[in-house]
Amino acid sequence: MVILICKFYSNYYMKNKISSLNQQLANADAIGLLSYFLNECKGRIALSSSLGLEDQVLTEMVCSIDKNVKIFTLDTGRLFPETYDLIHRTNQKFGIRMQVYFPEAHHVEEMVREKGINLFYNSIEDRKTCCRIRKIEPLQRAFSGLDVWICGLRRDQSVTRAEMQPIEWDENNGLIKLNPLIDWTEEQVKAYIKDHKIPYNPLHDRDFPSIGCQPCTRAILPGEDLRAGRWWWENPDTKECGLHKR
Repeated sequence: MVILICKFYSNYYMKNKISSLNQQLANADAIGLLSYFLNECKGRIALSSSLGLEDQVLTEMVCSIDKNVKIFTLDTGRLFPETYDLIHRTNQKFGIRMQVYFPEAHHVEEMVREKGINLFYNSIEDRKTCCRIRKIEPLQRAFSGLDVWICGLRRDQSVTRAEMQPIEWDENNGLIKLNPLIDWTEEQVKAYIKDHKIPYNPLHDRDFPSIGCQPCTRAILPGEDLRAGRWWWENPDTKECGLHKR
């Protein structure tokens, strides 16, 4: 009971702290937000990159401020070949070495043995099991020693992200989540990529606005939601892997 009460007050305090920070930094642009947190949280902040357009923008911004900041990605073992190539090109472009986290092999083996290689098509429950083992568990290891994680989320990406704020308290992970591009449009992101000559995944030019694991991602049709190609067999309100559970 004591632990639960302490946890409650910790979360209550942090939510008030986050509200104060959002007010304090309400007029800060993406670079301003990044500069503030990179300075205040040295050694305890990292950029979590899925190699999407937004994360490529943030990689350029972070590296322009401090190339020693931890930048990591998750290799689920089911990524597109183009994504692996982009990791290499990004490292070369910015003179960095992105950290790559893999799922635990024995957990993947057990899952596939019990449920099959493409279990994610069977049910939402099985799909989330796959996401947990291939993404959520490696993410927990990547979070070790961190207080803040930087994300490339934007409000207009999906209905599940419409209410997100620039600075949030991630109660599930006990971290501050920083969303510097939360108010950016898709056009702003693409213009920044072009203007700064940032490498990006060529699948974006083939109608893949959001790119995850290869068997769970398809190109979208004209007029479809930007996230329509992710887990396209599910309803829009279930299309999160759990990384950004609120």
